[in-house]
Amino acid sequence: MSPNAHITSHRKPRRPATQSWVVRTGVAGGVLSTLAVAGTASATTAEKPTEATMEMPAFNAALSTSIAQSAVATQQTAVDYQVRAQVEEALDQAKADAKKAKEEAERKAEAERKAKEKREADEARASRTSERGSLGTKSTSASGSESGSSASSSSTATGSSASLVNFLRAQVGKAYVMGSTGPSSYDCSGLVMAAYSQIGIDLPRVSQDQSTAGTQVSTSNLKVGDILYWGSAGSAYHVAVYIGGGKFIGAQNPSTGIVERDMSYSPPTGAVRVM
Repeated sequence: MSPNAHITSHRKPRRPATQSWVVRTGVAGGVLSTLAVAGTASATTAEKPTEATMEMPAFNAALSTSIAQSAVATQQTAVDYQVRAQVEEALDQAKADAKKAKEEAERKAEAERKAKEKREADEARASRTSERGSLGTKSTSASGSESGSSASSSSTATGSSASLVNFLRAQVGKAYVMGSTGPSSYDCSGLVMAAYSQIGIDLPRVSQDQSTAGTQVSTSNLKVGDILYWGSAGSAYHVAVYIGGGKFIGAQNPSTGIVERDMSYSPPTGAVRVM
């Protein structure tokens, strides 16, 4: 027996080479796995800010476009409301104007109707007056009536009547001008006033007053120099002078001027005698 046989050896038994390689491989694989996981986490953490940074501009642009479109739509709506309000206001104004015009036309028509009724009433009254005057004339003697009728129908005048007729005939052919009293032009009442002023008789200026300036006479019993009027006494719209022989001279209108006409051309409503 060896002297050292009883001493226990402290050396660890050797492991097989295969087992040592497996351990080393496992440790290396664990380290690599840890590094891979850490790298993946780091990559994920690094990519997140990049994604957020890339998405923000796209989001802001879309929001800006939406806000702009909303503003345009709001402005267009306001314009539409304003235009509609203006159209409605114009329609209301047109309706009011049409109503006002209709009312004015109705008032004018009513005034014309009343004026026509008044003229007809005045003409009827003047006709009755003429008839009464005619009946009174017929009650005179036959000889006096015949001589008076002969004198009134004669176109030959003497004295003041002749001067009146001569002046009027000298004015025939001159112009009719509203408001004129001669000597180159006249209106109807201006001519009558000028003619009577030649024989010293002053007459009112307008036809309405001239139609009541003397004694009312029947148109069937006229004398040279009688003033003829058209319309009713006191509101006549035209006057002329009777010159005998069934004729008169007057300033008719701007188209014809001063003319001599037969009574049948435009029968007068009445007559007044001033001399």
